[in-house]
Amino acid sequence: MFAKSNHLRLVVIGIVLCLVSAGCKEKKQEGPYQGELTTINPDDLCKRITQILKQTQDGRELSTELQGAWQIVHGILAFGEQFTVLHESVTVPALDYLLEGGTLQGWKLRPGKNGITALVEEGSALGQGHQDQWLGYLSQCGNSGIPLETPLIVGETSATVNDLLRQAQADLHAGQEATWTLMAFATYLQEDDKWETSNGETWDLSRVIEMELDADLHSSACGGSHRLYGLATAVNTYRSRHPEVGETLPEPWNAAEHTIATSIDLSRRFQQADGSFSTQFFARPASSVDVFAKLSSSGHIFEFLAIALPAERLHEPWVLRAADRLVTTLEQTADIDIECGALYHAAHGLLLYRNRLCQSP
Repeated sequence: MFAKSNHLRLVVIGIVLCLVSAGCKEKKQEGPYQGELTTINPDDLCKRITQILKQTQDGRELSTELQGAWQIVHGILAFGEQFTVLHESVTVPALDYLLEGGTLQGWKLRPGKNGITALVEEGSALGQGHQDQWLGYLSQCGNSGIPLETPLIVGETSATVNDLLRQAQADLHAGQEATWTLMAFATYLQEDDKWETSNGETWDLSRVIEMELDADLHSSACGGSHRLYGLATAVNTYRSRHPEVGETLPEPWNAAEHTIATSIDLSRRFQQADGSFSTQFFARPASSVDVFAKLSSSGHIFEFLAIALPAERLHEPWVLRAADRLVTTLEQTADIDIECGALYHAAHGLLLYRNRLCQSP
């Protein structure tokens, strides 16, 4: 499921839509779309988001026989404890299944010297593709992440989610891709926490943020959207813990907030006429006739925006158009297999956005 069996069909759909609406040349606009726009009612949009999220969750059942950890963990990221999978003809909560020791292709956890290690399989379509990816996504489930004291069964070993965190702290090293590591550390650790890694170095949260800020955004996974999401998580957590802080944060949180603001502006500037975001992410304006490519870039960027935008900007027309485009794309492809990363990052972004938009004045 969610293989590229319908890839040709989606490309054809994209070509037809492109020819009918705007021509097939790559769009090179240097600012947000200035043409005539249809007004989008936020209340109606909230209802449509709720409906498509339900369709995405209930109408696309994954199974432990056909799918791997990479696909299923992305579903857990989007829908948390409510996400289910089919196991031996029985529908079970996916998160409980994994944490309670269920077997799954690509779910490779091992006892480590300092906790529990999740093996990295770069380029794998089934396993963890980045350092601490599983831990990072567990930290983003629900309102405040999966609690650290949650039991975790690894073979014959009884552990907790905290053991994944402790091993991640011990394994941290300079030059590491720490995008998902930062998501978890910013969620679970305090700003003044310090720890020693297995190679004898002393680290704290600010040093991890600085390392992520120094990394090249455009060569990062998914155009840098995950890296920005991690930085936004760090900034949001700091502000929620320190409501007394004014406009300017201490470093390196202030530098992170500046990078976030710049990237928000690039998203808006590079947005396409149909409301989708650039398929070249934050590098330059670009579009594609490939519906998969457009859904992937727009879904990833929107997920970042859903947590990074200030509350007063959630109703801005360009943001509403982006949400409307994502919902429309998911509605039009409801009966088509879609790659899980694109699908569930889009769903997660819409869920985060809906939870803020529909409760804001």
